[in-house]
Parts: sequence; structure tokens; C-alpha cells
Amino acid sequence: MSHSFLFNIISRLILIVATSVGIGWAFTSEQHAFAGIGLCLLLVILISNLIQYQNRVNERISYFFEAVKNEDFSLAFPSHKNDRIIQELNQHLAEVNEQIQRIQLTQHQQEQYFRALIEHVGTGILTYDDRGFVIHANRSLKNLLGLEQFTHLQQLEKVDHQLAQLLPQIHQHGQRLVTFNGKQGKVNISIKSSTFKNKEKNLVLLSVQDINRELDEKELDSWMRLIRVLTHEIMNSIAPVTSLSESLSSYFQKEGQPIAPEQINEKIIGTTIRGLDIIKEQGRGLISFVESYRKLTRLPNPNKQPIEVDGLLQKMLLLYKAQNQDDKIHLEVNTTSNDLIIHADEKMINQVLLNLVKNSREALAETESGKIEMLAGRNKKGQIEICVKDNGPGIPAELLDEIFVPFFTTRENGNGIGLSLSRQILRLHGGSLNVRSVPNKETVFCLLFND
Repeated sequence: MSHSFLFNIISRLILIVATSVGIGWAFTSEQHAFAGIGLCLLLVILISNLIQYQNRVNERISYFFEAVKNEDFSLAFPSHKNDRIIQELNQHLAEVNEQIQRIQLTQHQQEQYFRALIEHVGTGILTYDDRGFVIHANRSLKNLLGLEQFTHLQQLEKVDHQLAQLLPQIHQHGQRLVTFNGKQGKVNISIKSSTFKNKEKNLVLLSVQDINRELDEKELDSWMRLIRVLTHEIMNSIAPVTSLSESLSSYFQKEGQPIAPEQINEKIIGTTIRGLDIIKEQGRGLISFVESYRKLTRLPNPNKQPIEVDGLLQKMLLLYKAQNQDDKIHLEVNTTSNDLIIHADEKMINQVLLNLVKNSREALAETESGKIEMLAGRNKKGQIEICVKDNGPGIPAELLDEIFVPFFTTRENGNGIGLSLSRQILRLHGGSLNVRSVPNKETVFCLLFND
């Protein structure tokens, strides 16, 4: 088509140029004036023909692109037997139109597939713009919120007022755990968000997952482990008391009847006193155990104040050196920056750090060249971390999930509430206490602060 089109254009231009030269020659000679007039008419006809020819081509191309712009692909390009150029142009435009139709069909099929996929996933998917208009909300999300139609974020007021206030701000945080009161009661959801741009619009994409079942299972598992530990501790205290009470009772009765006072001798009295002392000690131990439980469940709310992390750790270092002057275990402090500041209750965080350092020191009792490090810095997410690291024997992998269970301990003189109490303190601060351990190499406890 391009060669034929160029040939037609060039041939017409040559005729126009030749006619123009003829007109110039004719008007320079008085004998050919009439011929010049005729050539002028011919020039007008040639120029008009060229313009019409070009317009026919331009009209078809313009018509094609206008249809594409309006997404109208039901175009027809009839054949022109009298004009080979127009016929070839129509043929090529028809081929391009078919190709666009195939691409459009493929995209439409993919869009239908992804829409069906989004509708069938168990996670709620929500997309909305910066004005709060909902672009898309899948079935799982509507079922979770109890909404049949969801077109604007203001409709969340029907579900829960706090959720309606919080959801438009979620994209500023990236990920949040949110609780709201739905039609079926209290609902716990995990929300992850991301922002993107589409056709000059800023959109927010949220994935919303119901975690009630996961939390219930986790809570049940925690309760089961706690009940096992409580049962173990209580049975260890009660069983000897019961056995000893039966033994002492047998000294003062025979065949179900009390013995005569004259049958009581010094040996029976001495044995009874020793037995009662043991019962008293077991009772005190049980009372201490209950007090430990009360201490764990009645933590006060933290009085948060800005704390310079480096200064906090330096105080801990001085306190450790003052209390353990003859200790062979080396304690050192390393911070990546001197301007790390946390908002926390200093007494509570001191209590956590003291407990972790104490645990590390006890773990290093049989280790040569024992070393404890208190490290502070920011993780990959920019959150402040304070870690206590030692090079002791480590914690077996099967016990890593157990060490935070209240009253669980592997030490003879341990009460098993130190780590539980420490984790609870971090939770009250909106943070977390985590552990990683490599046996016979290192154990690291990290305090993570979210703000």
C-alpha cells in the first residue's frame, strides 16, 4: 500500500509541477496565452484531485482512530474496485481492527478471570479512591461486613462507627489488627493495605481477613498449656499434703476410731510436728504460687515517657557491674545510634531487661568466656529493638514456644513467671518480646517497640 500510495502522490505532484512550468512558459509568450489559461484550469483540477485523494485516505484513517478511541470495533471497510490504494488501505485497517479486537477479547477474558478469582477467595478485597468511593469489593468482604451493597466508605457507619473512622486511615499504617462489632458479634480482622495509581486516580487496596478462628485456636492452645502448668504445680503442692495428712491421721486412729490419749507417745508427737511443718511449707509455697499468678494478671498500665535508649542501657551496665563485681561474665552495650528514643515506662522496661540479663547470667554459669551483649538499633521496618544476647548453651527448639507460658520453667529454683511477665509488659507498651536461639552458640531476646 505504501508504494502505490507514494507512486500516486508523486505522479500527481509531477503533473502539478509540469503544468506549473507550462503555465509559466505560456504566459511568457503572447502567442500561447490561451494555452496558459487552459493550463491554469488543469492545474486547479490537479490540485483539487490531489486534495480529494489525500482527504479520502485521511478520512478513513481518522474514522478508524476515532472508533478505536470510542472502543467501537464493529467497523466495516468495504472494498473499492476503482481505487486500489483505498482498497489496500481498507484491507490493512481491517486487519489492525481484528488484531485490536483479539487483544481486547483476551484482556476482557483475563479481567473476567481475575474478577472471578477475587470473588472466590476467602480474603476480603476492597479498592477505593481518595474520595472514599468503592471501586471494587468482593463477596467475602461484603459477607464479613454484613453489607449487600458497598459503594462508599460512609456505609461502614451502619456496621461500626469506630471501623468507619479507622478504615480510611489504614493506608497510612500498612497493616493493622482491628476489632469491630458485627451482626454476629465481635469480629477480629487483619488488614493489609497498599496504594497505587490508576488513570490519574490514587487508589487504596485493602485485604481484610477474619482472624477470629485463628485467635480462638491460639487462645485455646495458650489456655491448655497454662492449665497443664497450673495443674502440674498445684498437684506437686497438694499431693504431698494429702499423702502426709493421711499418714498423720493414721497415727491417731485405729480401725476408724480415735486412739486413747495414753497411746500417744513422744515419737508420734515428733512425727506429727514434722509433718505439720511440711504441710505449712507446702501451703506457703502454694500461697506464693497464687501470689505470682496475681502479680502476672494485675500489671498496672505503663506510665509512658520519652526514654533515651543509650542512657537506659548504660544505667543497666553500671547496675550490673555494681552487683557483680567479681563476676567473670562480661557484659557490654552496643547501640547503632545515640538518638534512639522510646516512649515507655522506664521502671517496667528496667524490670524486663534485668530479668533477661539475669536469665543470661544463669545460663552462662557453666560456660567459659561467658559474654552478654545489650544491643539497640532499628530493624528493617525502622522499629526500635533492644536485644539481650548471650553465648550460652541456648534453648532447644521444642521449648521456644513453651518458655513464655506462665509458670513454665526448666530451673529448679525458677518460678516460671519472669518471661511471661516480661512479654506482658511489652504487650502493654504495644510492642512484643521475641526470642531466637542457636544451641551451643547464642540466644537473643529482643524487645520490639512499634512507636
